[in-house]
Amino acid sequence: MSLSKFQIAQRIAQELKDGYYVNLGIGIPTLIANYIPQNISVVLQSENGLLGMGPFPKKEDIDADLINAGKETITTLYGSALFSSAESFAMIRSGRIDLTVLGAMEVAQNGDIANWKIPGKMVKGMGGAMDLVSSAKNIIVAMMHTNKKGESKLLRKCTLPLTGKHCIKKIVTNMAVIEIIDSKFVLQEYAPGVSIGEIIKATEGEIIVADNVCEMQID
Repeated sequence: MSLSKFQIAQRIAQELKDGYYVNLGIGIPTLIANYIPQNISVVLQSENGLLGMGPFPKKEDIDADLINAGKETITTLYGSALFSSAESFAMIRSGRIDLTVLGAMEVAQNGDIANWKIPGKMVKGMGGAMDLVSSAKNIIVAMMHTNKKGESKLLRKCTLPLTGKHCIKKIVTNMAVIEIIDSKFVLQEYAPGVSIGEIIKATEGEIIVADNVCEMQID
């Protein structure tokens, strides 16, 4: 068994610290808003111009005018602020964001990330990912360990156009928590029901097992 996308979000929520300003990318990262630990206070930033993003709304509370960067309806918390995307990216580029969580199509063992374009496929644009990976103090990637064909997305070298170079330090997949240390993948935690051997087999890049490797704790 491996983690669902909701469980990946739950695990990453454990990385949040009191007082953090956090940007959540499109896809799995947006789910983190539903799993913020109750004993801490964090401010979620959406790059389309919002500070103080809350969890996804119940059906009866949906407001079509309130959306995140992925165009999903959201809620706002007391004291939230709305502003232009220009102001939003001024916050990002000036290093005011403590943690960014992004999805990815590929991550290389040297910390490169590719998450904006597949050659030959139509894209609306690169979005804000390049600004985020070049400006954030800390970046975590939330992704599936393999693609739909069963091929590894954790590679020796990215094959897709890069979003950023040498910027990723931690990855949480449906199989594992992996850190990048000295241009190698280091397995720190394995998902319940997933063996270390399965993770190694599913990882194309060079991976080593940490001495204190342990099972991932998901509530």
